[in-house]
Amino acid sequence: MTNDQRVAIVTGGARGLGAATALRLARDGMAVAVLDLEESSAKTVADAIAAEGGRALAVGADVSDAAAVEAAVTRVEAELGAPTVLVNNAGITRDNLLFKMTELDWDSVMGVHLRGAFLMSKAVQKHMVAAKWGRIVNLSSTSALGNRGQSNYATAKAGLQGFTKTLAIELGKFGVTANCIAPGFIVSDMTRATAERIGEDWETYVSARAAQIPVARPGEPDDIAHTVSFFVSEGAGFVSGQVVYVAGGPKA
Repeated sequence: MTNDQRVAIVTGGARGLGAATALRLARDGMAVAVLDLEESSAKTVADAIAAEGGRALAVGADVSDAAAVEAAVTRVEAELGAPTVLVNNAGITRDNLLFKMTELDWDSVMGVHLRGAFLMSKAVQKHMVAAKWGRIVNLSSTSALGNRGQSNYATAKAGLQGFTKTLAIELGKFGVTANCIAPGFIVSDMTRATAERIGEDWETYVSARAAQIPVARPGEPDDIAHTVSFFVSEGAGFVSGQVVYVAGGPKA
């Protein structure tokens, strides 16, 4: 089976890393379901894919809601075909120091990152097992190594690494690989929000972060999309259970 017959789902696909990944996989020849909380925001990316001659579908769903996830995957199968590539990219931040962090801050982040990746992977793996071929890519972060003000996010991103390694062990015999990407500092809406939260000018913030990166530049969403493209490729079938830090230098 060739890439033009593969169907991919990218969660959190409306912007940032997810949008770049959705566009890249479409350019690789896959049909792409762009899944985000609001279908209208996902449609912009789906329309961009269609404008380039690709097949795409915008799907609105809350990945932390089991019924919504099942309905979304069923719709993707009906309209694009059985999905055999899944990129669990959906994520939120609710940053605060531990003593100020609320239970809702904690639960919301766990719900999207961990419960969301679990529900999506569970719903999609049956299609992969049936096809005897599949690719799962989970988005972690360098924050998994610990980051002040992000006890919830860091915990979720570390958890995704353990989840990835376990999926690789369980699903490998069915021709399914599972890998994890841990981005470093990437220019995105999320990092802009972080700069705003800590009260730093954006350009100053980017320059300061870039100065600490060995390749001396911030990351771009396309840096992550390129790594996803490798992991989901035909040639990466012997790469599974790995965590790659795409951070411009060594991290772990």
